[in-house]
Amino acid sequence: MANRHLARSVVLQTLFEWDTTHASEKDTQTILARNIAEFGGGDADQPFIDNLLSGVLAKRSDIDLVIEKAAPEWPLERIAPIDRNILRLGLYELLFADRAQVPAKVAINEAIELAKTFGGDSSGRFINGVLGAVYKELGEPGKDEQGIKKTKREDLPVEKMGGAIVYATHNGQYYLALVHDVFGHWTLSKGHIEKDMTLEVGIARVIKEELGLTATIGTKVGENEYVASHPERGRVRKHVWFFLASSSFEPIVLKKSGGLDDAKWFRLQDIIDLNFYDDMLPIVTVAVQKLLDAYA
Repeated sequence: MANRHLARSVVLQTLFEWDTTHASEKDTQTILARNIAEFGGGDADQPFIDNLLSGVLAKRSDIDLVIEKAAPEWPLERIAPIDRNILRLGLYELLFADRAQVPAKVAINEAIELAKTFGGDSSGRFINGVLGAVYKELGEPGKDEQGIKKTKREDLPVEKMGGAIVYATHNGQYYLALVHDVFGHWTLSKGHIEKDMTLEVGIARVIKEELGLTATIGTKVGENEYVASHPERGRVRKHVWFFLASSSFEPIVLKKSGGLDDAKWFRLQDIIDLNFYDDMLPIVTVAVQKLLDAYA
């Protein structure tokens, strides 16, 4: 509906002014009323506007964590304010709106149109990349419907990454250090590896920076690949090599960035009930089997 698109534009204008002027949430109602009068006129869908604006503000903390997860190389403060608030609006509709009223692909396409209208030359590509990554994490709801145009995976640029199954022994038992993300999954520590750096050196650095642990890198246990977004290059293929890494059993000091919100040591027998990503399960299984074989 045309007036729904207009309503989203009015909410975006309000969020942008609220964000860039550091106004309080109370002030958003004054800003909103002025924007409706200036941009919306008699065609604005007032109930939809009110619900959308209040919803984005109520869920902003959760939404910002998702943005960090989907675009880990771009802290919120480095994202252009208009793009940042288009993402907040689009992610609210993608994650929290009634899908019967706002299908996932409508939420994404509407955000892309806002980016093309109000953003810079690369905004549409950036918004598409971030929302597309989240859409994939959600299991691509409505993917059989007519929808999002995708670049062929094999045509995307590749980024080198490394990760690890960090383990330690304590009281005669193996423990694994796992990280938890804002999508509700336990997963493995991983990060970008510089081109001139070996995987082993790079992974040790990632573990130190992300978990505060000093680790010795062992054997490779698998690799996988996923698509993420970059605000300048668009969508990229992140290829990750995973290794076993031994550490002493010390307190984990999580660097809360990139959409991670927790990290813990788990006994091997306790990880069976954890919520892992499907592509992580084979890697974790191989690692656990190698540890058990070594123990035997």
